[in-house]
Amino acid sequence: MTNQKLNIGIIIGSTREGRVSPQVASWVKDFAEKREDAIYEIVDVKTFNLPLLGESKDMTGIQKWNEKLSQLDGFIFIVGEYNHSITASLKNALDSARDPWINKSAGIVSYGSVGGTRAAEHLRGILGELQIADVRTHVALSMFTDFENWATFKPQDLHLDNLTTLLDQVLNWGKALKTLR
Repeated sequence: MTNQKLNIGIIIGSTREGRVSPQVASWVKDFAEKREDAIYEIVDVKTFNLPLLGESKDMTGIQKWNEKLSQLDGFIFIVGEYNHSITASLKNALDSARDPWINKSAGIVSYGSVGGTRAAEHLRGILGELQIADVRTHVALSMFTDFENWATFKPQDLHLDNLTTLLDQVLNWGKALKTLR
């Protein structure tokens, strides 16, 4: 295998107005890029204008989504918890692709009133079905302590150790799984 850097997509899974996920994704990307060990890119589900699966004959957004995913070797999902689960937009995005997910690695950075942990656990089951190897380490951000007024992201430094380990694991698994594709 070559020493070529992996392409890691930081997937923003919320599309609602006033979402905080772009702030979290930027934090992850800025931290990750300092490592210089992979190419990190924010991939915002909202920009693909994905129709609800099966409700439109226009496949333009779905084709572009699948093309983008095919270019990536691994993922870091930015997951907000809504009603104890992932967002509908993220579930739809996950379901709008199949082959581009297979044999790739993923990490989860979640947020919510209890760190988004319930959404992260729901996402793990979906990732398994899509043949994505999710890593053990998980960054769980609290809306109470990591966000000011539930709107401005101000992460505690204690998350940096978990983020470092998550990135290490995503890259290690990503390199191993690339040999299968």
